[in-house]
Amino acid sequence: MLSLAGASHFSGSMALNKRVLLFIFQVIVCFCFFSLSQGNQQFSLRNLPPLQKASSFPATRPEKYDYIVVGGGTAGCPLAATLSLKYRVLLLERGGSPYGNRNVSYMENFHIGLSNMAPDSASQAFVSTDGVINARARVLGGGTCINAGFYSRASSSFIQEVGWDEDLVKESFPWVEDKIVKWPKIAPWQAALRDGLLQAGVSPFNGYTYDHVSGTKVGGTIFDETGYRHTAADLLAAGNPNNLRVLLHASVHKIVFNSQQGRLKPRATGVQFADENGRLHQAFLNSNRDSEVIVSAGAIGSPQLLLLSGIGPKNDLKNHKIPVVLHNKYVGTGMADNPMNSIFIPTKSPPRQSLIETVGITEAGVFIEASSGFGQSSESIHCHHGIMSAEVCHQSYLHHERLFVQEIGQLGSSKQVHQTIRKAAAA
Repeated sequence: MLSLAGASHFSGSMALNKRVLLFIFQVIVCFCFFSLSQGNQQFSLRNLPPLQKASSFPATRPEKYDYIVVGGGTAGCPLAATLSLKYRVLLLERGGSPYGNRNVSYMENFHIGLSNMAPDSASQAFVSTDGVINARARVLGGGTCINAGFYSRASSSFIQEVGWDEDLVKESFPWVEDKIVKWPKIAPWQAALRDGLLQAGVSPFNGYTYDHVSGTKVGGTIFDETGYRHTAADLLAAGNPNNLRVLLHASVHKIVFNSQQGRLKPRATGVQFADENGRLHQAFLNSNRDSEVIVSAGAIGSPQLLLLSGIGPKNDLKNHKIPVVLHNKYVGTGMADNPMNSIFIPTKSPPRQSLIETVGITEAGVFIEASSGFGQSSESIHCHHGIMSAEVCHQSYLHHERLFVQEIGQLGSSKQVHQTIRKAAAA
């Protein structure tokens, strides 16, 4: 069987028609991770399963699994952990480990880690076909390793719209919150934003809350008081390490199907993946009727894997010489990112660094949020990041703005002004 699982995070979401979702594993809740100071005393990272390289997977007589989870991100990690309490689970992640990576673990390196363009970085930069700069997570823990760490629960209307069991979802939230979410100690910039939002009419002030409510609020954060990031990878410690195998640098190329004649729909039986050395492996499900391959590879990775496996619009598949396993015209369509308008505010002295803690939520569901400051530890990467650096991009903008103002001041006629505006726009 084949299932799709996903979790929203602030940098983007996949708009999929419900018919694309062949099966929905309803334990998934909507995660957008942040930190909470209370914790479960019985939960400890010492219970993490071994994180092994994909090349360690046996080439002969490999073990079979009840569930194979493709993608160890925001959705994949809690899924693998909870399933392993009763079943044999294989979790495949194309990236590496977040542990020991200071660009992931510490808030002061947030901007540096996000803009790192090295081949093995946790953040994979890309530019969309319509010119939008963005990044995909390439690390165990997924988007919770590279985002701004804000946590807020899904709204009731969203849960109802996607057809989840609302009672089950509400029971699932505390399971995550008790382990990795904390209340932030509000930074000066975040306090100023709170006051400004209220003065601008984004009211009422809802205090500290995880709930999605209109107005201004302080949400959770996955950064603790020392600035250390707690990610979805930590949730693997809640699983049964004897039932859970985690492979890193495992790039899944396709889902393997049993397409026997007479069967109405093909059945997923396993996956094919490459290890860190490029060697191909196959992992298979056992023969139990309820065994599943769960695809939780993100808004881009999940539809990409389905298409490579032969599930999608048949004409597109044929054009790329991919055998059609199942025609579904919705796979690979409906991609949408959250629109964003950024405002840079220069200050005379560097403000204390803060990421997202205070937010304003309008009646239309728009989030108004802000971060402040910049940091970099001595152990972090040191290289030029080009367009992926917010600071470089901003300085480039200021440079053009100063040149623009200078040229305008040197011009006399309105015709020359219009020509300069057109040249600046073209640049």
